[in-house]
Amino acid sequence: MSGNAGLLNDTLAAAKAEGRAALIAYLPAGFPTVDGGIEAIKAALDGGADVVEVGLPHSDPVLDGPVIQTADDIALRGGVRIADVMRTVREAHEATGKPILVMTYWNPIDRYGVERFTAELAEAGGAGCILPDLPVQESAPWREHADKHGLATVFVVAPSSKDARLAEITAVGSGFVYAASLMGVTGTRESVGAQAEDLVRRTRATTDTPVRVGLGVSNAAQAAEVAGFADGVIVGSAFVKRMLDAPDDAAGVEGVRALAADLAKGVRRQA
Repeated sequence: MSGNAGLLNDTLAAAKAEGRAALIAYLPAGFPTVDGGIEAIKAALDGGADVVEVGLPHSDPVLDGPVIQTADDIALRGGVRIADVMRTVREAHEATGKPILVMTYWNPIDRYGVERFTAELAEAGGAGCILPDLPVQESAPWREHADKHGLATVFVVAPSSKDARLAEITAVGSGFVYAASLMGVTGTRESVGAQAEDLVRRTRATTDTPVRVGLGVSNAAQAAEVAGFADGVIVGSAFVKRMLDAPDDAAGVEGVRALAADLAKGVRRQA
């Protein structure tokens, strides 16, 4: 079975045709439970997210701040496995028809087997992977299998990336480019920062692939700000925090739905 890279491209193109940025939500699989995580992801999509990134919980998430680290720890203590990640992708996609990516560090894929992972992700209806710590120069084996199974390969660029490095990354990535808005780890912030706009400008000079900005966006005003210069807005920690702060899982799911609706209004302010 082929994956859904085409669905991802079509979804992002449809948002562009509407004159707005796309809204991409991130939530880890297995948090607060596997079933609860699936409900939260479906709520984010129902609330207005165009795409969801499903996080594969990791014991050493170097890109993630304390909020997502806490969620990952809960998921890992709950016994989440890659099979649960695949189930999360499958059920979220089947319920909503929207594109679902997996965001993961390289080590779990390397240990699981690239061919096995890509085949299972495609079979589950996944659209691709975001691989924040896979060096582009070492990515050919992954990209070969991803292409074979119809999966997008999304790489992360940072404000520290030189122009030549940006060109090297964007030449082989697909789906979209994940632009980290600042140097550091994930988390909500008061301001997204001017570095993000400069990074988007420099990245666009190397590619026609859409550029989406993540790290730091937590409310509709910030989403509208980023939507003014980027092709998409990626929100993670704010969704996870809604779940962590809720009195129970049901309230957390409704909090995710409400935040998605608010952020969806934010990205449409540019329309």
